[in-house]
Amino acid sequence: METFFLVNRWVHITAGFIGFFVAPVALATRKGGPAHRLWGKVFFGAMLVAGGTALVGAQHIRSLFLLLTAVFSLYMAVFGYRSVFLKHLAWDARVGLFDWAVSGVGLVVFLGTVGYGLRVGNVPVTVFGGLGALTAFRQLRGYAKAGQWAKNQWLLNHISGFMGSYIAAVSAFSVTSLHFIPFPYNFLWPTAVGLPVSAWWHWRVRRQRVAMAVVPDLSGALAPALHK
Repeated sequence: METFFLVNRWVHITAGFIGFFVAPVALATRKGGPAHRLWGKVFFGAMLVAGGTALVGAQHIRSLFLLLTAVFSLYMAVFGYRSVFLKHLAWDARVGLFDWAVSGVGLVVFLGTVGYGLRVGNVPVTVFGGLGALTAFRQLRGYAKAGQWAKNQWLLNHISGFMGSYIAAVSAFSVTSLHFIPFPYNFLWPTAVGLPVSAWWHWRVRRQRVAMAVVPDLSGALAPALHK
């Protein structure tokens, strides 16, 4: 049995290491291009393996931290990946039972995590639980408004999901390896750095949408003048 957990640990470390370095590559490549899709899938696979092995390892060493980061990372990775297949919710109100179930279960789990964190006074547990609960709630609210989504809402969700999963992975690495950073800062600094990056990407995507909407209006307004 100890051999199994040792192998599980090294598989977890390897997958986490791959995801740690692949995520910036996927973020830097042209969105929607072959390289972005390839490295995005590699990152998603790495997060699934890292999260799954973390769940096993957390039970073995009885680590609440490892369990929490595993659940959060898996949830956000699935959220980000599934968003690519939900583009149709901009015009179609049909949401699959799987998506409803994942978000509903996620909301219950993360709300329970927040309650536990508040009860024992654990700041990192409360923060991650709160972020997870907020994400799940917004998903459920979005599904309730399916058919009325903005055309690029799926992309915003994609960014939020994969960035959230990456933040959890970096947090796990920080706590287990960067021992010179005191608690709870070793747990929270990836969130403090990652959230502004995610917000910047959201701003950029929304700005591009506004620019695309304005150009046709301007061309239409100028057309009569140009043809005089």
